[in-house]
Amino acid sequence: QVQLVESGGGLVQPGGSLRLSCAASGSSFSIYTMGWYRQAPGKQRELVASISSGGSTNYADSVKGRFTISRDNAKKTVYLQMNSLKPDDTAVYYCKATDPFMRGNWGQGTQVTVSS
Repeated sequence: QVQLVESGGGLVQPGGSLRLSCAASGSSFSIYTMGWYRQAPGKQRELVASISSGGSTNYADSVKGRFTISRDNAKKTVYLQMNSLKPDDTAVYYCKATDPFMRGNWGQGTQVTVSS
């Protein structure tokens, strides 16, 4: 199994940027589909972006054109570059690794707060 540790969250003003990182331990990182999810208070957890083992990406409509997901297999890390942040982006952001058998592992989450 892979273990995940997120970092890079914090407080940012509307219109600002943050880059989240998710570092994985264990072997075979490259075979995992990696995803970023978020959960705001009182709301369900939702998919923000994902990237497959082959590099194909998928984004929620609400973040298209503002967020970019990428991965560095050599560093066993997946990133989420977030630009033009809005207050509605405020949430705990979670990283998830899904293996080819659809088994998933979650990180502990990192808080992102967008506020003036």
